Amino acid sequence: MKEPAVSADLTQVLAFETDCHIFDGCGFPGPGLHSFLFEPLWGEAGTTSAYFNKPMLLALLGSVIIVAFFWAAFRKPKVVPGKLQMVAEAGYDFVRRGIVYETLGKKEGEKYVPFMVSLFFFVWVLNVWSIVPVAQFPVTAIIAYPAALALIVYFIWMSVTFKRHGFVGGFKNLTGYDKSLGPVLPLVMVIEFFSNVLVRPFTHAVRLFANMFAGHTLLLLFTIASWYLLNGIGIAYAGVSFIMVIVMTAFELFIQAVQAYVFVLLACSFIQGALAEHH
Repeated sequence: MKEPAVSADLTQVLAFETDCHIFDGCGFPGPGLHSFLFEPLWGEAGTTSAYFNKPMLLALLGSVIIVAFFWAAFRKPKVVPGKLQMVAEAGYDFVRRGIVYETLGKKEGEKYVPFMVSLFFFVWVLNVWSIVPVAQFPVTAIIAYPAALALIVYFIWMSVTFKRHGFVGGFKNLTGYDKSLGPVLPLVMVIEFFSNVLVRPFTHAVRLFANMFAGHTLLLLFTIASWYLLNGIGIAYAGVSFIMVIVMTAFELFIQAVQAYVFVLLACSFIQGALAEHH
């Protein structure tokens, strides 16, 4: 069986071999963890630049694109908006009214709108790279990126909790303290504490990561299969696989937006819980 091509330092494996087809005596080169490993774009081993790879570049480009888009849209705002300003206003208003106001209310939520808008579009753009030609990789499919974003949300959540309620009140807020629970109160407090302090931030990151990881794997699977089956009678099956690539790409477009929405919605719900009065 033909082995996938591996780079000299074993840190990068090609997604698939271009000369491998069915009936050629080679096995199906399915996607795996190697599909999510990237060599540094430049730099020598041991230097800081050696860790700058494709996902980092895409994350940086995504940030530049978002800033450039909103700067171009709002640098000279008009009462009667042009097309670019109209699109930017629609996106901003969607997050502000559809997520932040609905969760936190207008009075409490207004101060968090800039952060949540930035978070939404940043996550969405990192997701969208998955279907952009040449890029073709969702940055959020690498756990470090969702984890870093979830950690930022976590610090804001904790700071708001203790700033609003003080140390004792914040502790009660995080543990679900309620005297009416009686004898089960200690058990409830332990469960709530671990849920809020450990489980929620973990699931916040993993939910985004897992969905994008799985979606990219499926896209790779059908893309590689389309090429692998392109030989002899397998051409008929290659056509079916290619249709699935198109279907999965359209589905991914939907999932990418949904995951950005859910990530920001959860961030708002955490802050809403922090602002809530304890019993």
